[in-house]
Amino acid sequence: MEKNKIMLVDGMALLFRAFYATAMSNYYMVNSKGIPTNAVYGLVKHLFTAVNRYHPTHVICCWDMGSHTFRNALYPEYKANRGAPPEELIPQFDLVKEVIGALNIPNVGVEGYEADDCIGTLSRFFSKNEEVLILSGDQDLLQLLKPNVTVALLKKGYGNYAEYNEASFTEEKGITPAQMVDVKALMGDTSDNYPGVRGIGEKTALKLLKEHETIEGILENIDALTKGQRAKIQENIEMLHLSRQLARIHCEADVNCSLEDALYAIDDMKMAAAFDDLEFRNWRKNLIIQQEEKTTVDPFS
Repeated sequence: MEKNKIMLVDGMALLFRAFYATAMSNYYMVNSKGIPTNAVYGLVKHLFTAVNRYHPTHVICCWDMGSHTFRNALYPEYKANRGAPPEELIPQFDLVKEVIGALNIPNVGVEGYEADDCIGTLSRFFSKNEEVLILSGDQDLLQLLKPNVTVALLKKGYGNYAEYNEASFTEEKGITPAQMVDVKALMGDTSDNYPGVRGIGEKTALKLLKEHETIEGILENIDALTKGQRAKIQENIEMLHLSRQLARIHCEADVNCSLEDALYAIDDMKMAAAFDDLEFRNWRKNLIIQQEEKTTVDPFS
């Protein structure tokens, strides 16, 4: 029996990418109500492009639910370096969820957790029996690679992906997906604003983990490290352990979605109403229905 293929979409990553792709040139696609729609339009185009490429049977879109999560409770400075979103993006947060809902795709999120945690939780659950494809632009999600789990990272433009499975990741990086968490614990993450071990970068982190496999392995063999490496780790030991907690995607969030609800089945009338309401131009003449498969092809192509 052929497995289902569940595509888990990192809604936040796609929305921000779509917004900045046109916002850099001050193109916001403002409709007659004065509401910018560029991020929503771009996300939907990314979504249709991926659906047409990978042909999932089911699609779920995951979101952050506010800026405060359990990671902020662990480390108040987590992501504190990020400013408020641009004013042109703010109204599109709710708007995009309405559009995703109009495509009969579930919007999933849970207070206190990030979209990554929702994706991790659903990925762990569905990959036991089904194929899972994660669509994002965030390399952090590569730690979720395992049998039955593939990650497609968006590259520049539409339809360009860096595709990873467990084997290709290990071949390219020289470590396992699970070791990514320890790499980030050692080197920190400037984007998420936690330091890891100050003075240890990616090159050294990878070298240490290739030799000792885990942070525990490094600490058990700390006398084998150079004097400088040993001093840096010992001086930052608490932050090392904290950074690992921050880096690890939490795969036991209180989130679920049934296969029935996630079945990819667009209602063309609902979709048309949503797109017309947003005043998306030219989508209708480009909408093609493949009758033999009863699937909707990218109306933005």
